[in-house]
Amino acid sequence: MAGSDTDGEGAARRPGAPGGRGGQAAAGRPPPEPLSAAEAPAPGAALPAWMRLYFYGMHGVTVDVLVSSARRFARSPDPRMLGFSSPYRCLLHALTHLALEKLYLQKRRCPSASLFNLLLYPSAHVALQTLAGQALLLGPGGGLGGTGALDLALHYTLALYHSQVFLERFLRLRYRQQQQQQQQQQRLGAPPAPPGARASAAAGGRRRGPRGPRATAGTPSRGLPDLLRFLFFGMHGFLDEIFFTFFFNVLGQGDGAASGHTSLWSFLMYGSCSFVVEKLYFYLHYSRGWSTWKRVPIYVIFIYVWELSWGLGLRTCGACSWDYSHYPLNFMGLVTLMYLPGWIFLSVYQDLLSNVLWRVQYLPTH
Repeated sequence: MAGSDTDGEGAARRPGAPGGRGGQAAAGRPPPEPLSAAEAPAPGAALPAWMRLYFYGMHGVTVDVLVSSARRFARSPDPRMLGFSSPYRCLLHALTHLALEKLYLQKRRCPSASLFNLLLYPSAHVALQTLAGQALLLGPGGGLGGTGALDLALHYTLALYHSQVFLERFLRLRYRQQQQQQQQQQRLGAPPAPPGARASAAAGGRRRGPRGPRATAGTPSRGLPDLLRFLFFGMHGFLDEIFFTFFFNVLGQGDGAASGHTSLWSFLMYGSCSFVVEKLYFYLHYSRGWSTWKRVPIYVIFIYVWELSWGLGLRTCGACSWDYSHYPLNFMGLVTLMYLPGWIFLSVYQDLLSNVLWRVQYLPTH
């Protein structure tokens, strides 16, 4: 590991002090104290701006769905638990979250942490969200809330969550470039296996996999923990359905509403399905060497089986939010071949997402 490499005789090597008087002088000084997690340099750069905007928009849509679903359920309990948002709101969430991030990074300049956490940041958050809500009321995207006392209290609560929970952890994500990832794998003693390329076989014809927890032979061994990957795929499922139903409505095939809808059950359904499909991708691509068009049929078959299974389960308790009975080539109204092009596109797109996610790392607090 860096900072603890030794030479053949066991003596620690340090840059700038290879030996002689400099090495003796260095040996006479007490060793430096280890850096804390907050002071230590992060293993990689901060997420690029485009990636942060992507995450922020997706996170904002998720909050919209949760809030609107809770409001709707409180008025009229519905086991489908439908929630609403729109691409307009996604864009505004991405931009406002990025502006609030800039403010959050100035936290250390404030003389009082309590003043910043309980007043300054929540005030800016509430003001931006209120302005965004008013802009949506005047535009084609519509609005999901108002400016009453309950709405302001909700925005204040979300502001506390955003600063104390979400940003506190989100800003610990680091993006490792492909070259950095290869160098780290070489330091760990594993052959380079960047996303998009198969790991080379070791001597004797045996394939060596990177060292790391649950690393499949030939797959990258770094990336987000499984729980965070599941959360990402669940939120991305919300985003997919919101965009699809929005454009479906706008193009005149739906009810004409200027928003998209999804169900809270979709979080579990998409999160679990994408999580398994990603495992299939790493196994089939890195271990078996299958090309994209050999993998896609496996993905699509699994997706259809997964959708049918969830549909049957949700229908038994009246919670199924979709019905394809009016489409041709449907089975029990739960799956239809009309959506086959969409599933193929999302399958290929998820491979790209998985390659990106394997370069994102979470720097835990200590």
